Amino acid sequence: MFITQTSFARDIARDIKPDDPVPQVAVPDFTRLFKEASPAVVNISTLAKPKSRASIYGPGGEELPEIFRRYFGIPLPDAPSSSTPQPMSLGSGFIISSDGFILTNNHVVEGADEIIVKLSDRSETRAELVGSDKRSDLAVLKIDSKRPLPVVRLGDSDKAEPGQWVAAIGSPFNFEYSITKGIVSALNRSLPNDSYVPFIQTDVPINPGNSGGPLFNMKGEVIGINSQIFTRSGGFMGLSFAIPIDHAMWAVEQIKSKGYVTRGWLGVAIQEVDRELAESFGLEKPMGALINQVVPGGPADKAKLHPGDIITRFNDRAIYHSGSLPMRVGVVAPGDKASVEFIRNGKRMTTRVEVGQLPDENAERGGRPARKESAENRLGIQVAELDSDYRSKLRLDKDISGLVVTNVVSGVARAIGVRQGDVITDINKVRVDSVAVFEKTVKKLPVNRSISMRVIRQGQPGYITFRLTE
Repeated sequence: MFITQTSFARDIARDIKPDDPVPQVAVPDFTRLFKEASPAVVNISTLAKPKSRASIYGPGGEELPEIFRRYFGIPLPDAPSSSTPQPMSLGSGFIISSDGFILTNNHVVEGADEIIVKLSDRSETRAELVGSDKRSDLAVLKIDSKRPLPVVRLGDSDKAEPGQWVAAIGSPFNFEYSITKGIVSALNRSLPNDSYVPFIQTDVPINPGNSGGPLFNMKGEVIGINSQIFTRSGGFMGLSFAIPIDHAMWAVEQIKSKGYVTRGWLGVAIQEVDRELAESFGLEKPMGALINQVVPGGPADKAKLHPGDIITRFNDRAIYHSGSLPMRVGVVAPGDKASVEFIRNGKRMTTRVEVGQLPDENAERGGRPARKESAENRLGIQVAELDSDYRSKLRLDKDISGLVVTNVVSGVARAIGVRQGDVITDINKVRVDSVAVFEKTVKKLPVNRSISMRVIRQGQPGYITFRLTE
C-alpha cells in the first residue's frame, strides 16, 4: 500500500503542524508489474555488413551532439575486410501481438542488414522489418513463432498526468530485463528534431539499450516508448522522453498496412511567439504559432493564410506553443478539412483549410526550390538570396536588396534576437546582396568592438549591434 498524492496533501493540510517532521511517502511496489510485463519485453541487436569505414554513435562519444542525442550502439573501428556482418547496435522492444509483431525505435534498427530478437526465455530469432517511420522514430518488426507469444497491455497515453508513477523495462548497456522507475515530469514536449511527436517527459533512468523499450503505468499498461534522453555525458541526467503509445499505434497501423506513414501538411514555416512578439501583435500573453513563411500553392496558401498570421487554434484545439501545431496537423488525414483560428492585425479570424500530405523530408525542409544558401558561420545563422518567392511572401519592394535569414543556429545572432525571416541588408557598413559577399564580410568582422547590422523585419528596417569575441 502507498499513500496517494491526493490523500497525502489532504493529510498535510489537516494533521501536520509547522514544526512536525515531514512524513515519508512509501514508494509503490513494482514487483508484480515486472513479473507480469517483462515476458513481453525483448532485447534487440543488429548486424551490418562492413563498409570501407564506419562508426556508430555511442554514449559518451565526443562526436555526439550535446543534447537529445540518439543513444544506441557502440563505436566501431575501421571496418574489417571480412564480409561477415558486424555488431551495430543494441536496444529494446516489446511484443504488441501474439503472432509476433514487435514495436521499437527506428534508430535501433536503421541501416541494419540483420535484426536479432532475444525473448524472455533467452531464445533468439531473426526479425523482419515490416516498416518504419523516421519522423516519429518508430519501427515495426515481425518474428515467427510456433506458439502464441506474450504481449503487453496497451494503455491510454492521453490519460497520463504529471506526477504519476511510471516504470521502464529494457536492456541498459545490455543488462537485460532491468526495471527503473520514476514519475511523469511533463506532457506534450516538442523536441528540436522531432516536431511531429508530443513526447512524454519523465525522470525514469534511461540509458543506452533502453531505447525502444516500453514505459509502463502502475496498471502494467504501456503508455509510451522510451526514445530519447537529454545528456551531456552520454548517460542518464534526469530527463527522458517517450513516444506516447496512442501516437505510436496510429503510426503502427499505417506501417502494418502500407509500410510507411502519411501525415497532414499545412505548408507553413512557423516560430514561437515570445513576450516581445506577443506585445507587438497585440496579444495579452505569448501563445500560438507565428507564420513566417507560406509555401506557394500549399494548403495554407490556398486558404489565404499570410506571413504574420498567428495560429491560435487548430481543429478546435488551442495552440499554446508553436511546437504543438505540427503534431496537430500531422495526425489529420491528407485531404481532410480542418478549422484554423488565427489572429491578423489584432483581429481574430477563422478559416477552413484542406490539409495536404507532408512531402518527403527534402521537400519539407523549406518546401521551395533550391536556392543558394550560406553555410553556418561566425554569427550562427544561415541566409539565402532573395528571389521573387521570398519577396512575395515577405511583402518586400523590388528595390530592396539583401539576404533572408533561413535558420538561426546559435551564438551571437540568437543572443541579439535575429529571427528566421529577417532580411539583412548591411553588416559593418557593407551592403550584402549576395551569399558570397555575406560570407566574405562575416569572415572579416573585427573582434571586441561594436558592429552594426541593418535588418528588415516585417517590412520595418532597423539597426542592431553586437560584438564578436576571440
